[in-house]
Amino acid sequence: MLYTHMVVPIDQVRPHPSNARTHSKKQVRQIAASIRALGFAAPILIDENKVLIAGHGRLEAAKSLGMASIPAIIVCGLSEAKKRALRLADNRIALSAGWDREKLAMELAALPELLLEDDLDISVTGFEPAEIDALHADFEDAATDPADEIDDSCLAGPAITQVGDLWQLGKHRLGCGDARSRDDLSRLLAGERAHMAFLDPPYNVAVGSVVGRGAVKHSEFAMASGEMSRDAFIAFLTETLGAAAQFSIDGAVHFACMDWRHIEELVTASRSVYGAMLNLIAWVKTNAGQGSFYRSQHEMIGVFRVGATPTLEHNRTGAAWPQQVERLALRWGEHLPGGPHERFACSPHGQASGDDR
Repeated sequence: MLYTHMVVPIDQVRPHPSNARTHSKKQVRQIAASIRALGFAAPILIDENKVLIAGHGRLEAAKSLGMASIPAIIVCGLSEAKKRALRLADNRIALSAGWDREKLAMELAALPELLLEDDLDISVTGFEPAEIDALHADFEDAATDPADEIDDSCLAGPAITQVGDLWQLGKHRLGCGDARSRDDLSRLLAGERAHMAFLDPPYNVAVGSVVGRGAVKHSEFAMASGEMSRDAFIAFLTETLGAAAQFSIDGAVHFACMDWRHIEELVTASRSVYGAMLNLIAWVKTNAGQGSFYRSQHEMIGVFRVGATPTLEHNRTGAAWPQQVERLALRWGEHLPGGPHERFACSPHGQASGDDR
């Protein structure tokens, strides 16, 4: 078996038709950004016929950058079976690797300042700011808000709530189900309509490989955890926000949380769901995360009006929400036995529900 290093014209490289590895547009953009900032440091792998064995994502990124030629390693002498096995192994074996999370946190904390000297930012590593901030919070003193601490004894017993359950907690109703499901929302609200909703959909950011709060390791969200394209995420937001709007009165106000990177998708989805966008709130958090060039200590909240009825501005008189107001809070959770779920909370008389923030 012979190896030859050379630069090949990009139009002579042929992707293999049986390549099973997929690359989203977002990932191709990340690879392209890395190549633009750091150079084409990892050559593609091709056979003697210039058929691609490894590097399909790099090839697509190079094309998007308009590159005429790229570095390659030509492998000669492999049987067709070995080429196919290498094509799979090159992608699959890398997925078995893990991270030393403490060393990763230290590396990502040190890099931003060093990258400034080269006029670059931490995004060239491919890590999302949300991932970096959450990772560093695990190794930062007093990183969590004491108000968020839960006594271990509360988690010691068996899980009770199952998908489909509906709890009556005094004046409050708490359901376990899917916030996109009209049936779940109908059962929760029991014929009432929400005057206000606080919505917290997932941000389409995969964090399972690097995040987790100390000893507690959270599962990935059931959906919209980094696997969706821009268009798919907009469709997802349109569906879940639209379901909440359907069970709200005309003129209801919805507060929808989102990270800054995906606020454009939220606003785009809102245009087909709501009558108007009323404002954009920056929710200041207790602690700033580390890792990104600007340390995030906020979350964005879009404020929207359902329908065309003007919204009453109670803040002018200092009054709170009127009596008999119905409020709906939807917050996405992780996996429970039975599949994906969300927690729902409805407060029938202006009282704050357990899931309100």
